[in-house]
Amino acid sequence: MSTVVAAPAAGTESSGTRRPRRGGEQDASGKLFNRLAATCVTLFALIWLVPFLWALITSLRPNEEIAANPTTPWSDDWNLDAYSYAWNSSPLGWWYVNSFVISTLTVVFTVVVCSMAAFALVNLDFRGKYVVFGLVLAGLMVPVEALVLPQFLEFRTLGLLGTYWAVILPSVALPVALLVFHSFIRAIPVALIEAARLDGAGWWRIYSQIAMPLSRPAISAVAILTFITSWNAFLWPLLVLTQTKSQTIPVGLSSLVGGSAIQYAETMASAVLGILPLLAVFLVLQRQIAQGVANTGIK
Repeated sequence: MSTVVAAPAAGTESSGTRRPRRGGEQDASGKLFNRLAATCVTLFALIWLVPFLWALITSLRPNEEIAANPTTPWSDDWNLDAYSYAWNSSPLGWWYVNSFVISTLTVVFTVVVCSMAAFALVNLDFRGKYVVFGLVLAGLMVPVEALVLPQFLEFRTLGLLGTYWAVILPSVALPVALLVFHSFIRAIPVALIEAARLDGAGWWRIYSQIAMPLSRPAISAVAILTFITSWNAFLWPLLVLTQTKSQTIPVGLSSLVGGSAIQYAETMASAVLGILPLLAVFLVLQRQIAQGVANTGIK
């Protein structure tokens, strides 16, 4: 007795097959998302780029034209007189040196201290370990302005006001930097640490020869972001750096904006000179910034 199996009717699907997704819908949604993302990126770029371009254009115009027509981006007499005047009339060179020394030392101490603290919190067992880590996380919620008065009294008692250390030391124990190093070092395989311990390596050797070389993306991200943050710091250096030649770029530039007659071209030229080092650092090391933030798991 033969059995006849009926073929499925046209337009129907068997129970074991899946209907493929429509490629046209995926392409349309992908293009829409890309356009939306490109629009947002363009708007954010314009928010940051337009003020810089306006400062650059204003710094190249004579003060008479700026006073007569401050909104026009055109000029009949482009020149670099404002940059020459800004450099010669203010200790801008000293401000550059101060900002560079303070930012560099802050980066070195922040990377060393925060990486060692994060390594200890990840690999060492000691009493109060989680309490310490909880206090570090609580530091992320404390506004900087709330610490200004106690830190000022502390450094005045220590006699460090007016020195580089008064600006560097408060920035060393940075909670964000410790959190970045903690999340990266915690991702290092435990078997690698245990193998080094079985070979007789001490904690210092494991930290310096294993953890730190593997944490280069985190080091790059923390170093660059700390340098930018330290360079742009204004409130605390304004309070503790009293002498004019010991001031940093942001504090020194704020002293140029005062009085009844503001030299707009010279002020904008000083602002452009102050932002150029940060712009160069970001353009040269933007790939390291992106890789470091991506590899540490912070989105």
